Amino acid sequence: MTLDPQPLEPALAAADAAGWTTVRLDLDGVRGKAELMRRCGVALRLPEWVGGNWDALADAMRDLSWLPEAGGRLVAVTSWRGYADVRPAEWETFVEVLEEAVDFWREQGGGPGLTVLLAEAGPAAAAPARTPRLKRRPG
Repeated sequence: MTLDPQPLEPALAAADAAGWTTVRLDLDGVRGKAELMRRCGVALRLPEWVGGNWDALADAMRDLSWLPEAGGRLVAVTSWRGYADVRPAEWETFVEVLEEAVDFWREQGGGPGLTVLLAEAGPAAAAPARTPRLKRRPG
């Protein structure tokens, strides 16, 4: 996962050329956890059993069996700065969930991997300051 904002189109083109499944997760206007979870559910086509909590999202990100078979998966998170600025603790937990999912798929080796890209339109600026990893995710 890259936490430095990256241009979106080259990444999508490269993923497409490699035969990867691409998912765009647009967070424009998201200002709370409930809306974030709804957007994740729609973009990732999550099953109904995935509830609106961090642990359920983390479990789902380690499964992904409902996505089309592919050599890899790219999740491009766009327009995320507003959410990160308004809900920094939630953002940090979301980033942790994504990082853990990327690590999980990397450890699987040989199968489809997972790449998460934080993308922004316009000039790239530094990513928000990071806080230490959380020991437990709040409900």
